[in-house]
Amino acid sequence: MKFKLLFLLFTIFFIHINAQDYIFGKISSEENIEMADVTVINIRTDERVLTNRDGHFMVFGRLGDELRFVKSGYERLNKKVTQENISSSINITLIRSAALIAEIEIKKGLTGDIKIDSKNLNPPRKVEKLKSDLAVYMSQKSDPRLLAARAGEFVQPKGQGFSIGKIKNKWDDVDFMDYLTKALGERYFTDLKIDKALTQNFIYYVFAGGFERKNILKYGYCSDADLYRFQRFVLTRISSYRAPQTQK
Repeated sequence: MKFKLLFLLFTIFFIHINAQDYIFGKISSEENIEMADVTVINIRTDERVLTNRDGHFMVFGRLGDELRFVKSGYERLNKKVTQENISSSINITLIRSAALIAEIEIKKGLTGDIKIDSKNLNPPRKVEKLKSDLAVYMSQKSDPRLLAARAGEFVQPKGQGFSIGKIKNKWDDVDFMDYLTKALGERYFTDLKIDKALTQNFIYYVFAGGFERKNILKYGYCSDADLYRFQRFVLTRISSYRAPQTQK
């Protein structure tokens, strides 16, 4: 009778020692955010479970088992099951693993615009070829024929005290007379009591009196200031032009 009682007690003790319990726990990140889909592995039994969306898990285990927690992008963590873990929940914190980034040579300053920065860091082959061709082109000397003056084009002499001979004027006195006649109009000379047939004769008389027109003839251009200057000079010559006619 005593033997049967001892055998029964030993059997109960053996069952209790080898019995497996449920181990509960919760997994969070370093930011204290619940982590879903973390793989929990009991290394002894090779049982695997996933945490739910709240980071909770439940797995069969017993005292002394070792649990492994695996999540892509985070460092693996192993945890021994203690008596405390069996009687209460396990709280696990996973640490994000360091990611290696390929080294990039920065040749230009970053603008903050992804499209622009990506082009600057990785220019297309066509762009690189164009830059190379432009560099070769710019290093070549220019053809002197491209820099030569065109036929009839006025070229300003360069440097000081360098003579290239007489430069042909673009206008002569006749050209300037025609311009004055058109610019001032027929009525201007009529108001001065100059006969239409004598208009050019009068203009030439003003020229002969010392009206400065060198630059006007040289460049073939009469400014508004030159036109006003001619009208003022006319007033100094009109009396002397009329005098011979009055005497007659």
